[in-house]
Order: sequence, then C-alpha cells, then structure tokens
Amino acid sequence: MPKSFFNAFRIKQPPTFRLTGSHLADLYRRAAETFGDMPAFATRKKALEWEPVSFRELYDRGVCLATALIDIGVEARSHVGLLGDNRLEWILADYGVQLCGAADVPRGADVTDREIEYIFDHARVRVAFVETASLRDRLLALREKLSAGREMEIIVLDPGADPAEGCRRLADLLEHGRGLRKRGDRRVEERVKDLRPDDLFTLIYTSGTTGEPKGVMLTHANMISQLDRIPLEVSCTDRIVSVLPVWHIFERVFEMLAISRGCCTYYSGVRSLAEDMKDVEPTFMGSAPRLWESVHQRILKGVKQSHPVRRALFHTAYFFSHYYKESVFFFCGCSLDLKNRSKGKTAALAVFHAVRWFVLLPWYGFFNAAVLEKLRLVVGGAFKGSVSGGGALSREVDQFFNYIGIPVLEGYGLTESSPVIAVRTPGKLVIGTVGPVIPDTELRILCLDTGRVLYPDSERKDGGRGLRGEVVVRGPQVMKGYYRNPDATEAALRGGWLHTGDIGLVTFNDCLRIVGRCKETVVLSSGENLEPGPIEMRMLQSPLVDQCMVVGQDRRAPAALIVPSLEGFAEKGIKAKSRKELARDRNARSLMLTAIRERISEREGFKSFERINIFFLLEEPFSTDDELTSLFKLKRHVVAEKYRDVINSMYERGER
Repeated sequence: MPKSFFNAFRIKQPPTFRLTGSHLADLYRRAAETFGDMPAFATRKKALEWEPVSFRELYDRGVCLATALIDIGVEARSHVGLLGDNRLEWILADYGVQLCGAADVPRGADVTDREIEYIFDHARVRVAFVETASLRDRLLALREKLSAGREMEIIVLDPGADPAEGCRRLADLLEHGRGLRKRGDRRVEERVKDLRPDDLFTLIYTSGTTGEPKGVMLTHANMISQLDRIPLEVSCTDRIVSVLPVWHIFERVFEMLAISRGCCTYYSGVRSLAEDMKDVEPTFMGSAPRLWESVHQRILKGVKQSHPVRRALFHTAYFFSHYYKESVFFFCGCSLDLKNRSKGKTAALAVFHAVRWFVLLPWYGFFNAAVLEKLRLVVGGAFKGSVSGGGALSREVDQFFNYIGIPVLEGYGLTESSPVIAVRTPGKLVIGTVGPVIPDTELRILCLDTGRVLYPDSERKDGGRGLRGEVVVRGPQVMKGYYRNPDATEAALRGGWLHTGDIGLVTFNDCLRIVGRCKETVVLSSGENLEPGPIEMRMLQSPLVDQCMVVGQDRRAPAALIVPSLEGFAEKGIKAKSRKELARDRNARSLMLTAIRERISEREGFKSFERINIFFLLEEPFSTDDELTSLFKLKRHVVAEKYRDVINSMYERGER
C-alpha cells in the first residue's frame, strides 16, 4: 500500500473538542458519530499493506456483537474473560462487552494454566473470548476444573481458527447479532441506558509480583477521568502505533485516548516494529523502558561497527546536542532541581547556560541536520514523542533519546490508578522525573517510619520538597478496590488514599521522582536499608549483563543473581556457546566483578554497604513463563524461592 494511504487521513484542521461521556459505551457511540469513516484501527497485512476499519464500522460491529452476547446469556455487570494479544478482534470484543453492560477480565496469550484457573474462578467468568485455537484448546482442557465447567461459553477471535465442538467463533456471533438487529432487537440500547459511571468496565488481575493476583476493579468513571485529564495533545491528525500488551491498563488507556481524539491506532509487533515505524511514520506511541533500551543498544552497536569517520561524527554530534539541550532545558525550567538552588546560583547558572547556548548553537544546528536527523528516522519522520511506562527508564537511555531529539515522556502509575498519576509533557520534560501529577490528583509523601506527611508541609519553607517517603495519591482515577478481597483493599486504600508502595520525592520544580519500592527494600543484618532498583538499573547498563536481581535480606551484604550476555562477553574476547560455559569461566567472572565495581562505586553515588562483591552467574535467563511479569518486571518472590539454594550457597562460599 503506497504512502498516500497514510497521507490521506492527515487532516489539516482537527476538531477542537474532546469526546468522553459518562461511560465507555457512550464514548464509542459519540466517536462513531463524530469521526465516521475516518480510520480508527489498522491491521498489518504485510509491509506497507494495512487494513483499516472506520470508527462507524467498528461501532456497528460492536453493537452487533453486544446483541449476540446478550442473546447467549451475558448479563449486565457480569464478567467476561478476554485472553489475547494486540489485534482488531480484541478491541472489537471490548466494544461488545462494554455495549452489553458487562466488564471484561483481560489477560495476554502468555497466561499460564494456573492463572487461568485462579482468575476465571475468582472473577466468576462464564463467557470467555480467546484469541487462538491453541488458547481455545487449553481452555477446553481446563474447563472441567473451573467452577463454570461445561457451561462456559468459549468464543474464538481468530477468523482463521478451525471450528471446534462446543465453541463459538466471533464471526458467527457477529452474523447472529446482525440478524437480530435487522429484526428490531434493541436490547443493547436498553443496557447502555442502564450503565452507571461507577460500574466496572474492566477487572484486571495484577501480575502477582508479590503473591496471588489481585483483581483491580476499575470503573467507567476511572477511565473517563483519565481521558479528560491526561495532558497529551493528540488529535485526529495523529497516528499511534500499538506494541505494548493491550490487556495492560497502560496500553489500554492509550487506545481509549486515541478513540476519544479520533486518532488511528496501528497494531504492530516487536518483530515488525522497526519496519512499521518507517511505514506508518507514527506521531505518538506508548512504550516500555525495554523498547528504548533495545533501540539504544542497537544504535550504539551500529555506531561502534561503522567507519571511524562516521563514528567520530556521531560522538561529535551527540556531544554538541547533549550540552546544547541541557542549556535549553535549563531555560525552559526543565533542569532537575533537587536542592532548591539559591537566586545567586540560579543567576550564575543562567549566565553560564546563555553563553554555552550561544556558542553551541551553530555547531548544534549543523550536526543536528547532518547526523542526528538520520538517527531520528529510526522512529519515522513525524514522531512527536512517546510515553514510557511500566518501569523505570535508566537515566543514560532517558538522556540519550531526549538529547538527540526523540522526546521520551516518562510517566508513572499503577493498575490501581487506571494508571496515570504523573506524566512528563513537552513543556515539563524534566529528565530524571516522571513529571508533574495530572490535574485533580492529590499527592502526599509519607515518612516511611512514622507515616507522617512530609509533603506537602505548609510549615516548611520548601513545602516538603526534596524529602523521600512513600507516595500516596487520591483522585478520580483511583480504583474501586480489589474484587472479593476486602483485606487487600483496606491495606491499599486508607481513608481514600492509595498507598502505592513506591518511594519518591517532589523536586523543587514540582515534578515527581521515583527512587525505589517500599516492599523491595532490602534490610541487611547490619540494619542498613538499600533499594535494589537503582543498583540493578546501573548494573544493566553494562554490556555484560542481560538481567539481574539484587538479594540480601537479613544478610551481611548485598549480592546479585546475574544473567550474563553472551554477545557482551564475546565483544570482550570471551566467546562462549552458552551461559553455562560462561558461568564456569574464571576469566568471565573476573571481568564481571570488574564491571560491577566500576558501576556500583562511591564515585557513582553508591554507599559502601550498597556495593556488590558477591554474585552468581545464572545459566538460564529470567522468562515471562516464570520469573517475569508480561511487562518484564521481576517477580522477586519467585526468583528468591527458585534460587534459594543458590543464594544460600553464594553467601556460604562468598561465590564470585
């Protein structure tokens, strides 16, 4: 499909209004009426060939599907399972569920059998969409173990899946619903009229990093509040690429935002993302730190393997861009301020940055056009920015992309907060923070020991800025609670305040900075507390480290479980066929120890008790089947239990 396909919908004058409504069913209807035949979603067939579906067509299909779901017995406010990954049929299933007044219970295709059993029984799921024939067969095999048993309705999304006895196909349901509509069935309209803002639109089970999954109850009002308040300027002129798991609330809010603003969302995948970015030329996307870390490594690897002249040009261009952008950020009020600079120091810095900006401007202008412009083509030629979420973005990667002109607007939130609590914007792009909290969100920083409010503190001149403590929030995006789990709800929601479990502070330019996790805090036998996150992030910047986890609870010193990088060691001259071979190589362990000591040192800002001298090289990487969530967060309790004997042995022998 030629480029003209993508240019056809680049509207010159976008609407000046935003569509929301009181619930998502209302949003879907109003989007169909307003944006009509404009493309809402596009599915990749092959390079430069996409199949779009319009807002009106998607809504009509959703109404037909909702009609069929009502006809097969889906009740208002019931829970419908939805197992699958990013594709048009997923969002169509969501339309059908919302329009029939139910709530979906989503999960990715990588869900385990144990998770299916627990979630479907706990959520009392009796109707479930599954993406593929493989998922269908797994659910059929599990059906006897589920409380719904053989009464469970299974609907297959993939139009290419072969029919199976006792299951329905999405295409057949759509036809059935279409026939009912032609005969005057208007039960969908009745269900929609009965919807309330505090009804659930989804029930998302957390990935269980600290135990059994908990069902987060999110209401229509929660999602509408996000669409009204997220300060991202996107309109129907924008194109959004979808690559994160759609069942996760972070990606989902992006898709709802696109619907409310008339944007077209293009479904991509990890393997085709690089090609799709060039084809679609997206203007915006939701992303995860892992994506930018991968792109960063690929760029640096390409530079390293290039001709010495090209390599020198890149380093020169980045040097000028780095310092030029630092001065620009200073004058825009986007320079990280953790110590409340005095007026005198601010004035001196202003003079310094003004001189540096003036001197570097012509050099930056030349190298920006000659070198950096080509680098930016990796994300297409029209990219406005990306919000990175689901984990902390390393400072090195954060600086790299923002300095070369690819805006990465890191955000922060939890599934329990729908998810956005704070997000950087182009006007408040403070590297090292997650930006200011969004409108109508109240933020407090509580002392970890006493629970006393450190921020905001009206009695302090600085208002409590710069003080570290637990981040707690209150606002319209905060969940209704955990489904059928009053104890967990009471622990998380106290007096209407959501206790995030994250440690943070408010900077002196009023941005939120996250520095660790309360529950991840490792307490050494000496009584010292350390946060594993910053240590792990710094270690992961080594080309020798693919994955790692810091341990040390009640031990004399911290240690690390490390998944070594075969490619990284090969570049250092140690070529091994497997990680098992690396783990037994004395030279490899020596090289790793040197790399760790260089990064986790006093010079890098780490205290003496945070330094890593004990580590173990693992033979297998952490995987989403076991040790990682679908967003690649460590399930620390799983890793600690799985490698319990290794950890004990490591400390007994001082393993290196």
